[in-house]
Amino acid sequence: MSITKEWVLPVAFLLGGFLLGIIVQKFVISGIRKAVARTKWRGDEILVSAFAGAIILWFTLAGSYGAVLNVPMSATVLGIIEKVLLVLVVLSATAVFAKVAAGLVSLYAQAAKDLPSTSILTVIIRVLIYAVGLLIILQSLGISITPMLTALGIGGLAVALALQDTLANLFSGIFVIISKQVRPGDYVELDSGQKGYVTDVTWRNTTIRALPNNMVIVPNSKLASTIVTNYYQPEREMAALVQVGVSYDSDLRKVERITIEVGKEVMREVKGGVPEFEPFIRYHTFSDFSIDFTVILRVKEYVDQYLIKHEFVERLHERYNKEGIVIPFPIRTVFMEEGKKQRPGQAIGPT
Repeated sequence: MSITKEWVLPVAFLLGGFLLGIIVQKFVISGIRKAVARTKWRGDEILVSAFAGAIILWFTLAGSYGAVLNVPMSATVLGIIEKVLLVLVVLSATAVFAKVAAGLVSLYAQAAKDLPSTSILTVIIRVLIYAVGLLIILQSLGISITPMLTALGIGGLAVALALQDTLANLFSGIFVIISKQVRPGDYVELDSGQKGYVTDVTWRNTTIRALPNNMVIVPNSKLASTIVTNYYQPEREMAALVQVGVSYDSDLRKVERITIEVGKEVMREVKGGVPEFEPFIRYHTFSDFSIDFTVILRVKEYVDQYLIKHEFVERLHERYNKEGIVIPFPIRTVFMEEGKKQRPGQAIGPT
């Protein structure tokens, strides 16, 4: 009977802590969630979400500690259990702090737009915070961390040699982020020909989503050493060039006027065009069968040029037909000398 009474209080502490954690999770945290959902700042949602995952565990650990204090045991066993509980508390607190820090950094990056929100940032932040948490745990357990840090410093060279490629990708990814020359969301083209939107920069790779919706995986070290054309920097707007040729019989001033009118119409009416932009043309070549020129239009971003060019060519062709402006077929004129005697087996060319 006495043994049963001895276990009543410890079990009550343990169950009480667990049940109290559930109550706080269900009522208090839920109420806080509803309150912060009405605020404009998303940081409070990150804080509540991070702490909500550890509430039940912390109350259970508190109940466990109260239960341990009411169970008769030797000082050695009590010390071991207290250290285990301390390790669990520090680990859970480290996890919460890492989640909060990573979330706030990502939130700041999205709001400020001067720091790219990428996986490599959150990974580095989490690793650093967990490393600090591990050092705190070792120090709390009475384990000196000075020899460990010394050993890590000596062994760092061997690790660096063994992980050359991994470290090269890691530091190249950090360099890409710091330089801000390639950021998630940018539309880029590599010198190897791949094009697409940068979706993420991880600790090892940069992922690019091509227009056919395929993923191009580029090691960070390759990205840092290759030639990259970023169509979103210094700004997204860009020129869209269309090559046109008209016959030698054309009135070039009329051609210029009609072409610019069609260009302005496309800029105003077609999605992706820049309405305030004034299109213009530049004649540049007397080719074999036409006078060639370039039409300069402007689009809001790289992918808009496809629809703009489509509509411009379609409307320009229709307008040229109405105005009698000829876009000639490839032709070649051959002159034959009259009266020249044909040699046996010689073919007579077209006239």
